[in-house]
Amino acid sequence: MLGLILVVLAAAGFGNCHGYGRNVTYDGRSLIIDSHHLLLFSGSIHYPRSTPQMWPSLISKAKQGGIDVIQTYVFWNLHEPQQGQYDFSGRRDIVRFIREVEAQGLYVCLRIGPFIESEWTYGGLPFWLHDVPGIVFRSDNGPFKFHMQKWVTKVVNMMRSEKLYASQGGPIILSQIENEYQRVEGAFNGKGSSYVKWAAGLAVGLQTGVPWIMCSQQDAPDPVINTCNGFECGVRFRGPNSPNKPSMWTENWTSFVQRYGQEPFMRSAEEIAFHVALFIAKNGTYVNYYMYHGGTNFGRTGAARVITSYYDQAPLDEYGLIRQPVWGHLKELHAAIRLCTVPLLSGLHETSSLGYLQTAYVFKGKSGECAAFLVNKDDSSNARVRFQNISFELPSMSISILPDCKNVAFNTAKVSTQNNTRSRRVKHIFDSTERWKEYAEPIPTFSNTSLRAEVLLDQMSTTKDTSDYLWYTVCFQHDPDAQVELSVLSNAHVVHAFVNGRYKGYAYGGRNNFVLEKTVELKNGTNNITLLSVMVGLPDSGAYLESKTAGIRSVRIQNKYLNNYQWGYQIGLLGERLRIFSTEHEVQWSPYQARGHRLIWYKTWFDALSGDEPLALNLGSMGKGEVWVNGESIGRYWVSIHTPEHRPSQTWYNVPRSFLKPRGNILVLLEEEYGNPLGITLDGVSIT
Repeated sequence: MLGLILVVLAAAGFGNCHGYGRNVTYDGRSLIIDSHHLLLFSGSIHYPRSTPQMWPSLISKAKQGGIDVIQTYVFWNLHEPQQGQYDFSGRRDIVRFIREVEAQGLYVCLRIGPFIESEWTYGGLPFWLHDVPGIVFRSDNGPFKFHMQKWVTKVVNMMRSEKLYASQGGPIILSQIENEYQRVEGAFNGKGSSYVKWAAGLAVGLQTGVPWIMCSQQDAPDPVINTCNGFECGVRFRGPNSPNKPSMWTENWTSFVQRYGQEPFMRSAEEIAFHVALFIAKNGTYVNYYMYHGGTNFGRTGAARVITSYYDQAPLDEYGLIRQPVWGHLKELHAAIRLCTVPLLSGLHETSSLGYLQTAYVFKGKSGECAAFLVNKDDSSNARVRFQNISFELPSMSISILPDCKNVAFNTAKVSTQNNTRSRRVKHIFDSTERWKEYAEPIPTFSNTSLRAEVLLDQMSTTKDTSDYLWYTVCFQHDPDAQVELSVLSNAHVVHAFVNGRYKGYAYGGRNNFVLEKTVELKNGTNNITLLSVMVGLPDSGAYLESKTAGIRSVRIQNKYLNNYQWGYQIGLLGERLRIFSTEHEVQWSPYQARGHRLIWYKTWFDALSGDEPLALNLGSMGKGEVWVNGESIGRYWVSIHTPEHRPSQTWYNVPRSFLKPRGNILVLLEEEYGNPLGITLDGVSIT
């Protein structure tokens, strides 16, 4: 009871709005704020993957779930898409997001990076960095360090000017520099280790008044704290690289990234709770759930082949609805662990064997407090153990938490929270042919292109992330009429082929090269071969990211290679350039004809729907493309590619209500394949 009272008092202390400077330090046990050791549960919520209208509810639900800290990356390419041109409006308003966290009495962990990976296109780095002469990303490289230092300093100065650091009375208690660098460090040889030291020095030298961390970086230089990322940090983490640093887990993956063509990765509430409890039992005092709310990859922000819905299996789903039992089970876990706070943070730690696969982790406080974690690692059977002359039944692969070393307050395998089910109800059907219009994307030929090269250009270097699309077109002389084999080698994601303006087929691939092979008819004389190369997001990881390429690598007709012919190029689609998805830009739309042609833009309109439940477009009748509502892209869709279970990876696409007007909402889709817009519905989303 004394421990519980102290916990409540401590929670009240850091739950108040921060009106004065706080001293944030750490020791080998935990983070220390104003001389108080703290046990902290954190949840990742990324401000651009939701809307400002959603932020208060997301943060409130996280707080109700026992979360103390909100963790977010800073998305450099979102804020500085063009060098020197900054945008911190709308979903990009990071200051507003942090203010909302502060208003609800929670702390912030700010992961500046600036490389973040995060299944975000180009790992969060702006593509203009690619064109900086002599640059090598994330290395002891002068040009990269210059721009990285400039950006990190700008972010820190912005936070400082808004008085958002805890040292100024704000909510930010931690910052992160770099991200999971140890995975690629060896590829840079000596320039990797020297870069780590430089990055740590940059961070510490900015004097924010709060500690800095490096995740998955065992050699993080003092005083930067090395932290763990993964599913099982209680098992795999080697621990802090100094006895004076606390044991911290920055990414406890509640699910895992899902790409188009893959099934979702489901992680049970029991498994997540087991590994959290084990990490705490092994002296951990900071656990962050990645993600606590995943959200939506709006627009073209998702990395290569990453679906638009992000970590939908998290405690708060894509729409911000509570997902049970994981949310409730973790809430109960947090409450049980907090009952152990006093001995956990100030007591002596002992470990003893209770059996072959059973262990007791015991914490004894100075005033007689005692807390124990009884672990059964046997994944096939229960175990009966004796601890302090009391018999306990431990379910298989579970941990019992005893705040007083006598009574079980919580067992990770026993879920008392009831499951809930997410359902969708059709609220509007877009089945009226009279309300649909269409616009056929023109197919370019060599003669109407202005960009020319006697080589097959790299798509990423050519488009510079301004579009998912790059047209390759060439004139080819053939004599006489014949059927021939067209073979196209690509390392993009999709390629479509047109011969003399007629569609001939497509192919798609993933991480590796793929080949489109089609038998095509060539006429006697000049033939126009037009290829559309498509990227579904840029790569987001790996060493030498600036050197990665994509696009068409080789083109062959029968036995003749066209690689060194003069090619014409068009960056992006004409509809993109004309911004026909925006209400301010119009083209000559035609009545809907249901011709089933490729590369068709579709447009319709609808009035806002009553109620306040989340809304989602059911695009099950469509193929592949992108969708806009009132000019706002709600993301890429790729319904036609199926998982091994023969179903789309994603069928419903989030439509935030803040994107809607009371009347006359404009829905625009770019369809690459044979989608049927008459089958689209707008559904209400709820949980029961």
